[in-house]
Amino acid sequence: MRKLLLTVLNTVALLGIASLAFAADTAQLESASLGYLCLAAALGIGIAACGCGIGMGVGLNGACNGVARNPEMSGKITGTMILAFAFIESLAIYALVISFILLYANPFK
Repeated sequence: MRKLLLTVLNTVALLGIASLAFAADTAQLESASLGYLCLAAALGIGIAACGCGIGMGVGLNGACNGVARNPEMSGKITGTMILAFAFIESLAIYALVISFILLYANPFK
């Protein structure tokens, strides 16, 4: 029930924001577009970093538990953990690249 409520509230919020964006005049949109792009870039990299940090923490927790239960497998677990961290970190780098594209290339002009 809680997931349904959160989904409905998020949908209503997104629809409200979208309706404001479509109702704006073009002059207002051009003057405020830089502020919105900066906000979008900051939120994007912030959410990506938070999600990647949580993912790395969960992965490290699993690796520590695995090594504690079976110390002989520590080499394989460490190698797999480092590979997983590289994949997780690549997601944060993709978000950073998209934020830079939003800030400097401005594809909405």
